[in-house]
Formats: sequence, C-alpha cells, structure tokens
Amino acid sequence: MTAVEPAAELVVTDITVGGMTCAACVRRVEKKLGKLVGVTASVNLATGLARVSHPADVAPESLVAAVEQAGYQAALPVREDDEESAAADGEEAESRRERERLTVTALLAVPVLVLSMVPALQFRDWQWLCFVLAAPVAVWSAWPFHIRALRGLRHSTATMDTLVSLGTVASFTWSAYALFLGGAGGPGMRMSFSLLPSASDGGAHLYLEAAVSVPLFVLTGRFLEGRARRGTGAALRSLAELAAKKVTVRDELGERPIPIERLRVGQTFVVRPGERVATDGRVTRGTSAVDLSLVTGESEPVEVGPGSALVGGAVNAGGLLLVAATAVGADTRLARITRLVTEAQAGKARAQRLADAVAGVFVPVVLALAVTVLGFWLGAGADPQAALTACVAVLVVACPCALGLATPTALMAATGRGAQLGVLVRGPQTLEALQQVDTVVLDKTGTLTTGHMTVARVTALPGALGQEAVVRLAGAVEQGSEHPIGQAVTAYARRTGDAGPPPDVTDFAAVPGHGVSGRVDGLMIEVGAPDGRLPHELATALTAAEAAAHTPVLVRVDGRAEALIAVGDVLRPGSYRAVDRLRRLGIRPVLATGDRAAPAEAVAAALGIEEVHARCTPEGKAALVRELRRGGARVAVVGDGVNDAAALAGADLGIAMGGGADVAIGAADLTLARGDIEVLVDAVRLARRTLGTIRANLAWAFGYNVVTVPLAMVGLLDPMVAAAAMSASSVLVVANSLRLRGWQPSGARGRAHGTRGTRGGKAVVR
Repeated sequence: MTAVEPAAELVVTDITVGGMTCAACVRRVEKKLGKLVGVTASVNLATGLARVSHPADVAPESLVAAVEQAGYQAALPVREDDEESAAADGEEAESRRERERLTVTALLAVPVLVLSMVPALQFRDWQWLCFVLAAPVAVWSAWPFHIRALRGLRHSTATMDTLVSLGTVASFTWSAYALFLGGAGGPGMRMSFSLLPSASDGGAHLYLEAAVSVPLFVLTGRFLEGRARRGTGAALRSLAELAAKKVTVRDELGERPIPIERLRVGQTFVVRPGERVATDGRVTRGTSAVDLSLVTGESEPVEVGPGSALVGGAVNAGGLLLVAATAVGADTRLARITRLVTEAQAGKARAQRLADAVAGVFVPVVLALAVTVLGFWLGAGADPQAALTACVAVLVVACPCALGLATPTALMAATGRGAQLGVLVRGPQTLEALQQVDTVVLDKTGTLTTGHMTVARVTALPGALGQEAVVRLAGAVEQGSEHPIGQAVTAYARRTGDAGPPPDVTDFAAVPGHGVSGRVDGLMIEVGAPDGRLPHELATALTAAEAAAHTPVLVRVDGRAEALIAVGDVLRPGSYRAVDRLRRLGIRPVLATGDRAAPAEAVAAALGIEEVHARCTPEGKAALVRELRRGGARVAVVGDGVNDAAALAGADLGIAMGGGADVAIGAADLTLARGDIEVLVDAVRLARRTLGTIRANLAWAFGYNVVTVPLAMVGLLDPMVAAAAMSASSVLVVANSLRLRGWQPSGARGRAHGTRGTRGGKAVVR
C-alpha cells in the first residue's frame, strides 16, 4: 500500500501586469501561468491584476518571469504603505504619456484627414504633404502597437495590437507604393472620398487617411477608456484615502503626533471635532456624534459616548473624544472592507470566462479571415485597392477590447458602489448568486431585531404622577440592578427624561426572580413581575405584552399599581419595509431562530412572514437550508451569530450582518456593513442591475463584431470608419458600466429621514 503524498499548500499572490490591451492578452497571460505545475490564475483586464494560486514552493519571482516570457510587464505588489502613492504616480504618468502621444497624433493626423476627405482643398502636391505628416503617425504614434505585435509574433500569438499594427502598416505601405511607383505622386493629382469604399483608377488612390485614422481613433479610444476605467476604481481609492497617516496619542508623556504605523492596541489617542478616527477603538472619555457614511453608508450621524465602539475612517462631528485602540493595521474594519472590495474586483464572472475563451481564438480567426478576404477579392478579379480596403477594414474593425472590458468594468463600478452603500461582496460569483436567489432564511435576534433588551411600550394609569414621572422613578430604582431588563428600563428613563442626574435611592432591595424596590423622593417604588389583580388598562397592556412575547414589568408606587412597561428585543428600524420589499422582488422570506416559539411567531406576525422555524439549533438551521435547496430553492441565509455560521456556509449565498460575530462574517459571501437588514434589498437590486449591465455589454461586444465583420468582408466598410467604430465600441462598454457608479437605491431618502412601518394598526418599528 503506497502512502498518499499530502497536497501541497497553496498560496495566493497578486501580480501587476502591464501591456495588456484586450481579452486575448488576458487569455494569453492565464495560459502562460497555467503551464506552471499546480498554478492557476485569474487575470483582470480592467485592474491589470493577476491573482495567482500556486504551491508554496513556487517562488513569486518565477510567476513574474512567466508573465514576462509571454511578452508583458509584470511586478510584485509594493509594500502596503507605498502602494497607494505608487499606484497614483503610475496612473498619473501613464495618463500623461497617453495624452501627449494623442495630442501630437491629432495635430499630425487631422490635416491628412481633411485634405483626403475634401477634394476642394487638395492643392498642387497636397499628397506629399500628407505623406510627410502621415509617416510619424504610422511609425511613432503607432509604435506601441507595433512593439506589442512583434512581441506577440515572437511568442506565436496575436492580439488586438496585431490587428491595428497590420492595418496601419498595410495602409501606409500601399500609399507609399502608390506615391513612388503607382502614379499617385504626380502634380495635380486629385482623389475623391466616400464613406463607402470603392475601386478607383489604378494606383492613383492613397490610403493615408486610413494610416492616420487607425492610430488616432484607437489612441483616442484607449485614452477615454483608460480614464473611464480609472473612474470605476474611484470607490476603492476613496476607501484607501480614509486611512489615517498620523494619529495624536495621549499618555503619561502628554499628547504627541506619531505615524499610524507606530500605534499599538491599547494606546489612547485623541479625536478632535472634524478629525477622522485613526483606527478602530472604544471611547474612554467624551461624547459626540460621528459620521459613518463613508465607511458603512449609514446616512445618520451616530451618537457615541464612553464605552461606544468606533470604526476607523469615521468623522468626528461633535466634541473631543479619547479613544483606546482595539485594532490596528490590517485588522481594522476599514482594512477588511478594502480587502473585500479588492478581492471582489479581482474575481471573474462566468460570463467573462466565456468571453475570454472566445477572445483567445478570436484574433487568429480574424487574421485568417483577412487573408481569405484579400485572396478571394484578388482571385475574383477585383481591383487590388478594393481587395486591400476590405482586408484592412476586417483587420481594424474586429477588436476584442469590448469583450475584455464588458464584465470587469461593471464589476469594479458595482462593488465600489456597493461598498459606499454598506454592501460588501466577496466576488463576482456573489453577485451572480444574489441575482438568482428566490428564498431568504432570516435569523431573528440581531438581524430582524436589535439583539438587546429595549422598552417597547409604557402604559401608565391616568393620575397625578403621569407616565414620565413613573418612568423616571422606575429608572432610578433599576439603576442599581445588573439585570438586562433593569438596564433597559434605566436606559429608557435617561433617554426620555430630562438631562439632570437621577434622584437618590434609599432602602434599595433586589429580590431574585421578582424585581427591585427602593425609596425615591419619599415614595416606595417597586419594579417587578406583575402579580395579583390589575386595573383594566394595565391588564389589557399585560395581555398585549404577552402576545408580543415581551416581558411585562409592573411599577408600583406606595403599593399601588401605576404603570406596566413591556420590555423585549424590538424590531430594527426598516425590518418590515425590508421584508415587504423582498417579497415584491419575488423572494420568499423564512424565519429561523433559536429563540422560543412565542417571540418568533410575534416577530413573524408583525413582519408578515408565513414560514417560521423556532428553537433551531445550528445543526437545525443547516438542515433547514439543505432541505430548502433539495426542494429546488436558491437559498440565501442572513445571520449575525456563531450559531448561524454553518447555515451561512451551506447556503447558495451567505449574508452576514456587519455588527455580528467574526466567524459569521468569515463564513459569509456578502456582508451588510451597516447592520441594517434593508440594505439586503439594495444588494439584490444592485446585483440585478449589475448583471443586466454585463449582459448588455456582452450583447453589444458580440453583436458589434457579428454585424461589422461581414460588412468589412464584403467591402461596405471604409477602414477609417472601421477604426472609429472599433474605438467607440470599447468606450461605450466602459461608459455603460460607469452608470453603476451613480446607482441609487430606491427608498434611500426615506431611510435617511427615518422610516416607520405599521401592520394591522400595530406599530412594528419604533
């Protein structure tokens, strides 16, 4: 019996790849890396990033060497603290070079186009001026295309650059032949122009307009495309810009600024009004309102005080805060969000893998078609100029650029926009799965509800004291209790009463299982479980509290029942609206909770959820998911706790609440950073819009070639028009993707100002 060798440990390395211009380049780099033993790669044209999975014993340097052997530039990522500035400098330098080359090309090419297209402007020996102007365009302006085409030739491959280079060289070479040997160089030569190509009289026809228009239009398209592609990554760059560079620490030595890299967990730092929170921490002193909109998409400022958790990147909109750091560097929430968005943008959807596979054979097929068209036209006795026109048009118009950009640009724009709204996806597969979900399993505690005890309703008897006074007295007595119900009553009294200190309590006593008592302002106050006969108003309130699965707390003043307080885990704002909108999207909600049946059914009744599963163990939730999937449903699970992790991992799509346990977030495919269940609806709609955009992009990319290539083959497409159409196709695809950056969730305004929902006359959201 032979021993089985353990599988080699796989690691993931990101490589920056330069020089890629179309989906055929992507396919070529992936194939070259895939030839290494145990190596698989996914290359993204829009980001220029190759995500490579390889055995640990394969050095990253050998991966870089493989990419360079394929004819492209490659580099390992720079250090994290230098990455942002290096990327910005590289993008700026590249944009400047593109702009300079395009400007010079336009200055040289435009006179050639005007003279070639307007016979009335053709003066004596105009053709020689055009030749002098066209030569630098055909050589210097098109030099990047020629170089990349030669590299591909050395590696027996062809890309879009091969097509552009051949089209430019063929047009310019024919024009040079016509000028020097074909009779087109004589004084007084005139040349008519038509958008539809036609044979002319012998060699007295030039293709200089094609020789300059192909590089001009392609460079213009690349420049606009590059600007648009950089725009799709704007959200990711804005996340990176939220990271602080310096922080002011306070210790026994006083206050002093230090680089953020030197900050350690446990150190106290200062956040002044208007400053950005340097890292994740917990407030130790001070109160303020913080703006989380750029981190989690939360529109309303959040009030914080001692003990409140803060997220790095939030903006302090109020008072001075002292914060103890709880996470630094790569462990912060902002760093995790940035990592999730980066990984999502580096992934590849199924549709894009198909497009890349098509593009891998597309260019060789186009080259074969061009040669076939040239041979067919010449063999049929057509004029050589007409044959050359058709051949060059086929070479130029058939560009797989749009195929390569159709999906990654849409994914970059969508994942960036999702991060701004508080929707964090792991990859394109997540968007595809989310678009197909028809059933969502919702946890109750912490997902549909707040996850902590809150006063849901107060019913007080009419009398001299009044509701506010009774609550104030009950809160004063309960402040000495450590029970969650007592803490909820105290918090409610502070929130609804005046800002002054609570009254003093004497003779305090706590009876386990019953409640607390004490003397306040000379009155004996008892707060505990209801017993005995109650007045009608309080008895009715008790029945309503039990029906809603809330805990009833009776307040007695000098032995007389004065008020009944219903305490429970109340619904999150927006839960009803979220469930209702999910149903409108055709998604069936299912409630699964480990809580008792009564609270589960009360929440389900308030939200209109028909299928309820109470007292579910973690194994029970996972089994429920398996059962639903066996029934043909495409299931998403939403949860926030450790007990949800198994169900999250076993679903078609796992969705974690951002404020939940790390293990739940780790098992999920999608995280709702705001902790707001209504964001799930936005995520579904964004996924559907994104997939619709991708389908539209691919339909255009494929349809464009299906229409234009046959037109070029039969001689109905001028090479200049072909160059413009080819460049426009790529720009249109990227521009269509950019529309996702401005996508707005419906109901955003309502959430910004607070949303209330009712069902059957009963308030379901406080």
